[in-house]
Formats: sequence, structure tokens, C-alpha cells
Amino acid sequence: MLSALSLFSGAGGMDIGVRQAGFEILADIEIDPYCCQTLRSVMDRDNLRTLLLEKDIKQVDPCHLMRDLNIQPGDLDLLFGGSPCQSFSQAGKRGSLDDERGLLLFEFVRFAKYFQPKVIAIEQVKGILKAPGKSGKNGGAFQSLKDQLEELGYCFRQQILNSADYGVAQVRERVFIVATKAKHNFSFPLQTHSKFDSQLSLFPLNHYVTVGQALKGLDSPSNDKGNLPKNSHIDITPAGDRRRIQGVSEGSFLAGELHLPASQRGKLTKKDTTKFRRLSFSEPSLTLRCGEIFFHPVEDRYLTPREYMRIHGYPDTYLLKGPVRGRSGRVRYLDQHRQVANSVPPPVAYAIAKEIDKFLASMQKTDKYF
Repeated sequence: MLSALSLFSGAGGMDIGVRQAGFEILADIEIDPYCCQTLRSVMDRDNLRTLLLEKDIKQVDPCHLMRDLNIQPGDLDLLFGGSPCQSFSQAGKRGSLDDERGLLLFEFVRFAKYFQPKVIAIEQVKGILKAPGKSGKNGGAFQSLKDQLEELGYCFRQQILNSADYGVAQVRERVFIVATKAKHNFSFPLQTHSKFDSQLSLFPLNHYVTVGQALKGLDSPSNDKGNLPKNSHIDITPAGDRRRIQGVSEGSFLAGELHLPASQRGKLTKKDTTKFRRLSFSEPSLTLRCGEIFFHPVEDRYLTPREYMRIHGYPDTYLLKGPVRGRSGRVRYLDQHRQVANSVPPPVAYAIAKEIDKFLASMQKTDKYF
């Protein structure tokens, strides 16, 4: 079986797709305690032998980890993950490499120096493409990552992929980087789904999956905040937010509903298109975010973590751990909504990992490694 190492594992969205593509994940590295609870529950349920390191990745010694995993440089097939995106995100302060979270991107380089994996796969927000480097030049952070991986002998490719193109009920564009040791062009997966009005191919693609399709079959959520259900299908909407979302039409947002009282809209401006936002049953979701929780298309409540998981492409058998936070609540680490929003949609991870699997198989046949 092909081997993999997961960095910045989060709630395990990327892990799911990588495993589905036939890889054995030797170890997960994740600092967030609630994400680690989620990962442990999956490992226990499925009897996985994955080593979980709950610690700051900067404190992990790759040499010691290779020894613990009993592997040598070059043995690892895939090194993958998505480092924190806040320093590159358009929604954040965009500190880039002046933010220590931005520097975590280069942990992939540090681990690659020791493990020398055959393939590296990295997910990041689109802002990484223009983020300034140490010199202040736009695009410098991305160029530095490319230069450092190429110095290690990797062929570097990147592409922006939209999750909706791969059967996820969510429009979510992210940059995916695939760097390979073999001097051969890796091909990113072809899309399997498209918009209703773009069926121009001789062999039409599947239509985008909608929020209505993703949520189909779910019962009404629990309202018992003192007894969190295992499947995380719970409504934790504060009474004040229920009142403010009343009258907002399906697929719209509070600031755009000018017929509603000014006291209900409050200080929202026309730019606040994601705040107090209802999704539409007939369209894919907007990109799930950490800052706001989207509202149900027709009910006066937030979407539940389970509904978020459906929209993100998680299987119903996958269970999250940790608290569920209301909009005004504060949780030091990642609550369940943010665990989902921070993760790579499993179907996208699977599509990429499957192409990596094919790539590795073709390179083995042609004996092109090193």
C-alpha cells in the first residue's frame, strides 16, 4: 500500500480522500486539541494504525519521526496537507510571511528535505499567489516556496480547483500544489461536474450538486444544547439571531433586504454579503467560512455542523468532536463549524490523491524515479 504523511491534519477532511484513494497515512500532525479528538475517534472506530502527534509542528523532528515510523528517506510516497491560511486569506489581515502562521507553509520544505517523498500535495487559499515575500514583492511567498522545492529536485505544478467541479455542494476555489520527484508532468484531475448552463462538451458533465441535494434526508436538528448528539446535528442559534434572520429570503442576506426595518439590519452595510446569509436550496453553497455561520435556506436558524459536513462532502459516518459555538460565543480552539470550514472537502482530496496514485503507478512502470 502507498504511504502518506499528513501535516496540519485538522479535522481530517484531506485524510479521508487520501485514504479513499488507497494510501495508508502513517502519521497525522495537528496542534488543535478538538481536531485531535476528532482524529482519535476516527482512528479508534476504524482501527487505524496512524500515529497522531498532537503538538506544534515546529517542535516535530523529522529525523525522529522517520525513525519512529521505521522508514528511510525516499520511502514515503506522499507528503500532504494545508497549512493555516489566515496570513494569505483575502478575508484576513494578510500578514503573509510577517505572520508566523504564514511561515508554517515552509514546514513542507523542512519535512521534504528529510523524508524526500515522491510527491508533495499542498492546499492553500488563492491569496498565496499574490502574497508578498520577505522583500515585499507581490507573489514572493509563493515563488519562494516554488524555488525551495525545486532546489530539492521537485517539479512544481499548481492549479486553482473549484470544489463544486468535483461533486461538492459548495463553490470553493483553492490553490493546489503538486510537486513530484519524477521529471514528468503531473495532471490535475478533470472536473466531473459543471453549471447547468455550461454543458458544451460532447460528453456532458454532471450538474453541480445543490444545497438541497446535499441536505436531503436529514431530520430536524436537536435543540438540546446540553446533550450534543453524536452526529452534531444540533441547532444552537441564539434568539436574537433568529429574530434578525426573519424575513430574509432564500439565497439572500440581511443587508440586502431593504424592505426590513433599519433596526433589524443594524450596522450592516451592502458589503456584508456573508453576514446573516441564507443559502439557497437550488444552488451550491457559498464557501463555508470560519467567521460566520450561514443560515438554513428557509428556517430561521444556523446550519448545523452536520449540515456543514454534508455541504463539504463528509460521509455521515464521520463524527466531529469538540464544542459547537454560537455566533457570539467564544471558543479558544476550533469549534465544529470551523473544523469543517478549515478543512479540504474530502471529494476534492480524493480526486487529487487518485491522480497521484495513477502518477506513481505510471512512474513505477517507466522506472523514472531518480
